[in-house]
Amino acid sequence: MKKEIIKREEIDHIIRGSLVCRVGLAADNSPYIVPLSFGYDGKFIYLHTGKEGKKIRYFEDNPSVCFEFERDVKLVTNSSNPCKWTFLYQSVIGFGAICELTAEEEKIYGLNQIMLQYSHKNWEFKDISLTATRIWKISIDSITGKIVEG
Repeated sequence: MKKEIIKREEIDHIIRGSLVCRVGLAADNSPYIVPLSFGYDGKFIYLHTGKEGKKIRYFEDNPSVCFEFERDVKLVTNSSNPCKWTFLYQSVIGFGAICELTAEEEKIYGLNQIMLQYSHKNWEFKDISLTATRIWKISIDSITGKIVEG
């Protein structure tokens, strides 16, 4: 059974239970998808990168992005009919715009949101050097969810 999710609290539950954020990018008529660790504060998605790389060139060329989360993925097989194989899952897909955070306070907030996603606790970032890390924020323009249950 497929079910569209429109309640934001259910969408948030899927995001918070996900391990990876896949971000779809486009530049010069060329698509690119990259899996990233992430943070989420209920309003924005936070990402971190190194100082340079392909995804950063895409971010800077075209800030419009698509993002995807999934959780509870399960393969369902059928021993006699290959056309009855399927997946059960929960997913979220959305669109937004990405921008770099440059103020130290914003960068620390974004980095802490990423750490919260995986450690479930707040961290103190004292005397941290953010010179090797760039922090990004995705503003969410639209977002939907889906559950496929058996």
